[in-house]
Amino acid sequence: MENIQLRPIIIDDEPNSRDTLKEMLARYCQLATVGEADGVNSGLELIQRQEPNLIFLDIKMNDGTGFDLLKKIEKRNFHVIFTTAYDQFAIKAIKYSALDYLMKPIDVQELKDAVDKAKSAILMNNGDNPMVDVLLQNTFNPQKLQKIVLSTAEGMHIIEIKNIIRCEADDYYTRVFIEGRKQIMISKTLKEVEKTLSGSTFVRNHKSHLVNVDYIKTYVKSDGGYLIMKNGEKIPVSRRKKETMAKALGML
Repeated sequence: MENIQLRPIIIDDEPNSRDTLKEMLARYCQLATVGEADGVNSGLELIQRQEPNLIFLDIKMNDGTGFDLLKKIEKRNFHVIFTTAYDQFAIKAIKYSALDYLMKPIDVQELKDAVDKAKSAILMNNGDNPMVDVLLQNTFNPQKLQKIVLSTAEGMHIIEIKNIIRCEADDYYTRVFIEGRKQIMISKTLKEVEKTLSGSTFVRNHKSHLVNVDYIKTYVKSDGGYLIMKNGEKIPVSRRKKETMAKALGML
């Protein structure tokens, strides 16, 4: 990986959390932080003063959230790693944006992996961070996440979730079929993709297929069972998924 000089800051309203993370970054990642802040307002001031390229950001703080802070920044030319206690919606929104989060207490290996991913993302984006933009767009409507960032060898793809027709397993990769554009290959298993898209309009109909029910035209129960998609494709339904499929389509 090309060498890049990281300039991390920590924004967290818990002094002990800041001290622990600072020590872990120095010891395990050989990184010296260039500043600390304890909330939204002080964090904004620190970012403007230090111009970091990596921010470790707590989600819930005394004067607002990490999301509130990011919305106040016009030029988001930095990578973000969230630090948080469990927050179901926040974590799902973060996953959809392809950003990282670290659960407290922070695990050493997860921290090292997140820092390595941050280096790659900073080199790839070279400017405003589209992942942060997607995160903020999704947080405007907490009940229904609108976009997802899919990472491929070529770069980051920002996709409207409603335009994903289906996903198909390809060994340890997944092919994602999108309306109006070519399929893309991502380095995640179908099981990982299914977990990310859970709670939306997607249903697992086969060990190799995950489909968006909004693109299903017909469910044919004969001949082993298969779906006819609106684009004419025929997708098999496995025997053990027939009840799940019928339930998803309101046929039970």
